[in-house]
Amino acid sequence: MAVVAVAVGFAAQGLAPRPYAAAQGELLDALIDTPPPAPDTTTAAEQLRRLEARRAPTQGTPASLGLAEPEAGPGVDLDIRVALLTAGAAPDLSATAPWQLVSRDGQLLQQGDGGSRVDLAALWQHGPEAWLQTNGGTLLVNGRPYGGRLRLIRDTEGLRLVNHLGLETYIAAVVGAEMPSSWSMEALRAQAVAARSYALAHMARPANRHWHLGDTTRWQAYKGLSSSNDRTRQAVASTAGLILSYQGAIVESLYAANRQISLEAHGHLGASMSQHGAQDLAQQGYRYNQILGHYYQGASLARLKAGAG
Repeated sequence: MAVVAVAVGFAAQGLAPRPYAAAQGELLDALIDTPPPAPDTTTAAEQLRRLEARRAPTQGTPASLGLAEPEAGPGVDLDIRVALLTAGAAPDLSATAPWQLVSRDGQLLQQGDGGSRVDLAALWQHGPEAWLQTNGGTLLVNGRPYGGRLRLIRDTEGLRLVNHLGLETYIAAVVGAEMPSSWSMEALRAQAVAARSYALAHMARPANRHWHLGDTTRWQAYKGLSSSNDRTRQAVASTAGLILSYQGAIVESLYAANRQISLEAHGHLGASMSQHGAQDLAQQGYRYNQILGHYYQGASLARLKAGAG
């Protein structure tokens, strides 16, 4: 079983027969060099120090069987930061349960019951940053539910919302936003691995010092918990921690709705999965690893897990 450090970087879109373009820099550095989040997320940063990816052997595996699957093991749910670019300049912020708005150092700024709104007018009296959190409920942005916590930042464009949440929770929502959850489970599983690999590539190469990627189709569609359901969560849980890898690097796994769009949008970059094509293959009996092997030729599957060192 090959073991490689995720911190090697990521392989860009160009898959065989075109060479990969591996980026310099480390995943850990990219995540830690940004301003530190609130105190209770430091554990995730420490966890990253031991992060490895165990890659399944590829030699001797017939192509018809798809990408070899790494051995099972406990997953590592990292903390991802997603900018809610679609929220608008003055979003309606509340929660389904009692909520608290706290400063960077933990000072209570505002609080309210479920359904009551955050007072944005008084937001910046205590500094350029605040955190919205709730216990036992979900956060609401313009009525749409979100998990994790919200970081409210004042930047040159005004208010910026950044959703901090577990990677696997995020992927379950992306799968439901990018692909109909009624589709075949194997297509959903392939989508989950592709979305997770794409997310990890952008965690290694963040779009901004405060956030890894946005919530629009410029990155991956993300609509909060409204697009997550039992089937998308099943697809994510059954592929927990799996990413696409090439020579120890993370593959930025591009995908599009169909083959034509995939070729037009990503043809010059390399491999790209057709989502409708993935569904067609799944209906023909292909498993998720066969679907991924069909579209990302030359890649292998790796599973994120905590290292021993």
